[in-house]
Amino acid sequence: MNLDGFSMRPLTIELANALVGGRIDKITQQSKTSICLQIRQPGENFLLQISVNPQNPSMQLIKKPLENLPEPPTFCMVLRKNLEAGRIANIHQHEVDRVIFIDVDTLGSGKIETLTLVVELVGKYSNMILINGGVIVDALKKIGTNNSRVRTVLPNQEYQLPPAQDKLDPFTTPIEELVNRIKSDDSSRLDKAIMNTCQGFGPTTAKEVAFRVGEDINLLGKILVDIVETCKSPMPCMILDGNKKVLAISAFTLNHLDSSHSINYSSLSEMLEAANNLIGSYVPPDKEVLGKLVRNELRRATNKIAVLEKELNEAENADDWRIRADNLLTYQYNIKDHADDEVEVVNIYSENGEMITIPLDRRITIAANVQVFYKKYDKLKRSAEYINNQIKLCREEIAYLETVEHSLTASTTLAEIDEIKAELIAGRYLKEVKKKNAGSKKAQPYIFHAADGTEIIVGKNNYQNDKIRQNADPNDIWLHTKDIPGSHVILKTGGIEPSEETLITAAKIAAYFSQYKDSSNVPVDYTACKFVKKPSGSKPGFVIFFNQHTLYVTPDEKLPLKANITINAISS
Repeated sequence: MNLDGFSMRPLTIELANALVGGRIDKITQQSKTSICLQIRQPGENFLLQISVNPQNPSMQLIKKPLENLPEPPTFCMVLRKNLEAGRIANIHQHEVDRVIFIDVDTLGSGKIETLTLVVELVGKYSNMILINGGVIVDALKKIGTNNSRVRTVLPNQEYQLPPAQDKLDPFTTPIEELVNRIKSDDSSRLDKAIMNTCQGFGPTTAKEVAFRVGEDINLLGKILVDIVETCKSPMPCMILDGNKKVLAISAFTLNHLDSSHSINYSSLSEMLEAANNLIGSYVPPDKEVLGKLVRNELRRATNKIAVLEKELNEAENADDWRIRADNLLTYQYNIKDHADDEVEVVNIYSENGEMITIPLDRRITIAANVQVFYKKYDKLKRSAEYINNQIKLCREEIAYLETVEHSLTASTTLAEIDEIKAELIAGRYLKEVKKKNAGSKKAQPYIFHAADGTEIIVGKNNYQNDKIRQNADPNDIWLHTKDIPGSHVILKTGGIEPSEETLITAAKIAAYFSQYKDSSNVPVDYTACKFVKKPSGSKPGFVIFFNQHTLYVTPDEKLPLKANITINAISS
């Protein structure tokens, strides 16, 4: 979900008004597709976040910085070398396209020279390119001839704009010419004709124009003028569906979508930051890699269980092989070697004289087939116990990996990802790679305060789950969703029985920090910490417990934000 070129016009003006003349103090990179410029103006600092994530390319001012990569990639170092300490001379848009130029004056070789950071927010082809005098210095995504036959993006090449389309600029083209071109378009729908004619008009803008025109095509000219005028006084608008999923974002009010889920903002940057938070654009480094690893391990373990259960079924039918062997041994002198693929004889164990069909391997003798059957019988009898044990271990591994998967889903910081990575390394799911630097700060569990001030501690991953349990007092209350992956929760009691309201609050928090956070009537087990034990040698986060009771609660997503509950980080 991203802005079209038309709505980027007021965004460009907004950024230029805030940043032109400012000095670039620092450049950082948060992911493979995102960088942040820290810009200092007199008496005020700004953070300009630029993301070329193919699913959600964006560029806006943000209030709080995101975590940076432990080691800055090459492109970040190039930007630091060339742009840090430079002053922003201009921010402008290429026509009504989704291409924005940031011109930066720098002092190089004793004279001022202007470098340009080109931000192309064009869906899957989004990119950031640094150019000097029209020549590419470096690019976040380098594109060679193997990737594109139309346009390459490589250092020391002359920069070329993305291929132009045969469309009219709605800001400079006479309104009569726009209307005539739209009316002459062969498209069966008005919004399609508008998109084919007007440069920068995406589906959202085109549908809004078509909606306002309605059945009276004579209103088209007036509506186009009104829409263009909105860029002078934008009214940023975001539309959500009933599940709080972003349906559309725009620089102006959208009437063609349900206005009951419409949110207006004071600036486009504020709207884009809110949209990015809802969409979940920021993904901590390694989160996707570790998620893929865990999913692959889960798939492997699930497939292994299927194979083991098939082998167990065969092992439980081991007597079938012994019966075949006994029958074949009895009748072997009546059967010719290497003659048949199977034989049918009277089952010596049947009281009714039923027949039994015995498959044979024609490559070997009847006596050898008898020995094969007996060996198969002995092997299956021995393997039954072993297979049952393997199935048990496999199911335990699946349960453990599901808790890791949940922890990954809930993780939002580098420190949390690093703890999960360390857990996977300890479990030998991942090879350890030595870091060149000291690494990020350790993540800490959450502490909530209930309405009566009682502390409720929540572990973010299996290591933290073990840690908060070990540090708990014997009479504290331990909570966890019943048979559902989730966080361990400790309700501090101070030796006093907690109130029913506080206990229900802790249960709701346990349900919220579980895999069923969006469900209702989630079962939550609770018991005193003295009844919770960790078996020797068990995986992180695994415990056994008894004397438990179960509460059924519905998670409240606003619970952590309510006035009578606060979140703090617990000290290590």
